[in-house]
Amino acid sequence: MAGLAWRKSSFSSGVGGQDCVEVADAPQRVILLRESDDPGVVIATDPDRWAAFVRGAKQGTFDHLA
Repeated sequence: MAGLAWRKSSFSSGVGGQDCVEVADAPQRVILLRESDDPGVVIATDPDRWAAFVRGAKQGTFDHLA
């Protein structure tokens, strides 16, 4: 996983860079996700599922789960 460009939401800037979900694009159309405070644990998904999740998050689909 060396050489991947991990990024996090601009909304995370207010928490001092801690406890953020980070995302990276990997080869073969794979999206990787990790927690910034535990970067050794990584999950993978495909771009279509990631896009559907982001759409749902922006629409508030998951707001009632908190």
